[in-house]
Amino acid sequence: MKNKKIIALISNDFEDLELWYPVLRLREEGVTVHVVGEEAGKKYIGKYGVPCVSDLAYTDINPDDYDGILVPGGWAPDAIRRFPVVLEMIRNLDQRKRVIGEICHAGWVLISAGILKGKNVTSTPGIKDDMTNAGAIWHDTPSIIDGHIVSSRRPPDLPEYMIDYIKVLKAQD
Repeated sequence: MKNKKIIALISNDFEDLELWYPVLRLREEGVTVHVVGEEAGKKYIGKYGVPCVSDLAYTDINPDDYDGILVPGGWAPDAIRRFPVVLEMIRNLDQRKRVIGEICHAGWVLISAGILKGKNVTSTPGIKDDMTNAGAIWHDTPSIIDGHIVSSRRPPDLPEYMIDYIKVLKAQD
């Protein structure tokens, strides 16, 4: 998968494991992962204090150059979804059927992008109502694939989530 490129979105208060586990797991597979935040080269701090420096800014990204995206949970999704450029990035990847991964509270970003109507998803139960009000069909399961969208509930579900994410990524042309 050395020819694959993935965007990993970031903002302060990201769920540490929900960012780092997928990033490291994909890098182990040979995937290029760019951590992308509001500013390039900025240090963002996770909920539990683990830092991460962004490679690029949201405005530096051409989503046509990428095979997919990862949206971590924590409180970061509430900030991330306020950037129109990020919502356009999500819509672009959705229209091109590129893999979109979301875990925990990350569903907020997909809700704001307006791409969940009729999709089977999971998330932290705390945003179940938000997901269903956006037209999604919510399931209480560790990980679920609906086409190119892969969703998961919380950190203990990361192994199942990444198995599913990698499966979808490998199946893309």
